[in-house]
Amino acid sequence: MNATVRAPEIDRPGLVWLNVDRPLSLASLRGRLVILDFWTFCCINCLHVLPALRRVEERFPEEVVVIGVHSPKFEAEKDPENVARAVARYGVVHPVIHDPEFSLWRDYAVRAWPSLVFIDPAGREAGRHSGEADGDLLVQAVGNALAQYRESGQLSPASLMLRPVASDAGRLAFPGKIKPMPGSNGSKSWVLADAGHHQVVMLDDSGRETARYGSGAAGFADGPAGEARFNGPQGLIGGTDADGRAAIFVADTGSHALRRIDLDSGLVTTLAGNGRRGPVLGSADRAAGASLASPWDLELSGAELFFANAGTHQLGVLDLAGGSVAALAGDGGESLADGPALAARLAQPSGLARSPDGSRLYFADSETSAVRALHLDEARVETLVGTGLFDFGHVNGPFPAARLQHALGLCWWDGHLAVADSYNAALRVLDLSAGETRDLDDGFDCHDPVCLPLAEPAGIWADGPDRLLVADTNNHRVLEYLPAERRYRTWAS
Repeated sequence: MNATVRAPEIDRPGLVWLNVDRPLSLASLRGRLVILDFWTFCCINCLHVLPALRRVEERFPEEVVVIGVHSPKFEAEKDPENVARAVARYGVVHPVIHDPEFSLWRDYAVRAWPSLVFIDPAGREAGRHSGEADGDLLVQAVGNALAQYRESGQLSPASLMLRPVASDAGRLAFPGKIKPMPGSNGSKSWVLADAGHHQVVMLDDSGRETARYGSGAAGFADGPAGEARFNGPQGLIGGTDADGRAAIFVADTGSHALRRIDLDSGLVTTLAGNGRRGPVLGSADRAAGASLASPWDLELSGAELFFANAGTHQLGVLDLAGGSVAALAGDGGESLADGPALAARLAQPSGLARSPDGSRLYFADSETSAVRALHLDEARVETLVGTGLFDFGHVNGPFPAARLQHALGLCWWDGHLAVADSYNAALRVLDLSAGETRDLDDGFDCHDPVCLPLAEPAGIWADGPDRLLVADTNNHRVLEYLPAERRYRTWAS
């Protein structure tokens, strides 16, 4: 890292700082290596950088200061309260500057999310890196730079006083997807990805918890229900495996893995993934030890387990009988382009729902604020709503004119698609026969003692035509909507 240019000052009027009591200046950080992480909380590639930075922070706690510079893409990301919730959700404990007008982005001539800028102990820019960073290489590079600074007498190690954003989570914490658990005894039960607690929860039809899987500590470990570890699981689905055994299949997002919970024994095993972020999916390969990238949701069709591989902007399929993983749609490029499935371009697919006849796999393509369909029989991708990476809003009407904002969840509902339009904090309906979009939750009455507005709902599932369950992520609860009665209430929290 060769320093050449004096780094622009980061302590500026009007910027909100998180995880510290007061703004920091580069002058106050002299004697330490500063890493500025330009990110936005919607961006999967930005989230992949966080574990690498965490390793640097833990390895060099007094010699390195990591500072996140939040440069928002979506309108919802400009709200500092939403940023604070994202910081708590993803366990970010270093200082974060919220820069909604991109003043630091412009002054540092940043061009893409994520980008790292390194500032030497004398306050000069010493290098930069765009894109994801490998944790091993980043720790090595930082260690080599610190050795040079130490030898030249430039380091003045010191502790940084931090005050991490507190989460207001309760029994649930930032829940993701909710799905039914098929049963043979006639009683209904549901499975929920309790992402903030790194667990999977089973609930009865009244919202009462009946089982919980995972120790609650983030990690990647198989074993009994109370000892196994998940890492921020976002998606899941209940069903039976190739041997006919009842199971919960889990998209263990932070572990880049697909996991299985045996319903009889509670034993957690890994179907695919090795705990490390993987490359673009290709032709069929052995599932055991395969490398995935932030799987975000699941659907099941017989022995085929479909998954949204958000980190490589693809859909994939795991053959439960044959034990293989393969790309299903997307060439790995991030964009919106329809056509033959393996040549199409997706952008962070995050929610899945199969049509009742099994011919189409609908998906929420979050970074293009789109809802799209994979025609399984034709191996073809089609966009219903959405036009591109930077086209978003809250607009109803015909599909070509309609706009969503970073939708994360969807389900088949009474001949329509119901959508958790996350960054609009709204529920939407795509009427497939009319080709029009409308709001679902407009005019509903709240039947809670204290009523809160939706806050980034990430999961939605229909229990027939008259009931919907919604994971209200940032409010740490699940809501029950009764469309015929035009009312809703908290069902589990």
